[in-house]
Amino acid sequence: MALQVGDKIPSFKAKNTDGEDFDSVTIVGKKPVVIYFYPKDNTSICTAQACSFRDQYEAFTDLGAEVIGVSSDSVASHKDFAKEHQLPFVLLSDSDKKIRTLFGVPSALFGLLPGRVTYVVDKKGVVQLIFNSIKGQNHIVKALESIKKLVS
Repeated sequence: MALQVGDKIPSFKAKNTDGEDFDSVTIVGKKPVVIYFYPKDNTSICTAQACSFRDQYEAFTDLGAEVIGVSSDSVASHKDFAKEHQLPFVLLSDSDKKIRTLFGVPSALFGLLPGRVTYVVDKKGVVQLIFNSIKGQNHIVKALESIKKLVS
């Protein structure tokens, strides 16, 4: 069952770019969070999306929010991707697709690609926005608008 606006984010764990354990309870429920699921490191749209989040990262953190990117790529792939593009936010490896399944992220392009969905979560851990679009750069605008509404 897919998460809906108004649902509380379930807790999850995954490996970050350094291969360390990340536990969502360290952030979710403590501050606003943008969790975005994307298909694959180093593809054109995913790279543009990640770089757009990078370029706007300070705007998110100035509002007290954190950004987390999730894909099924390996820790090593994430590490290289983050280094090459100087990504300042957390990337999580969801190689077993447990987090994607937990959130109910749908597939895209007739089930051929993992979906591209962004969740904006308030500081209580409740979903305030779900944005599902194959167009990667649109996610940043929607997420930032939503975070601004949460903190105003």
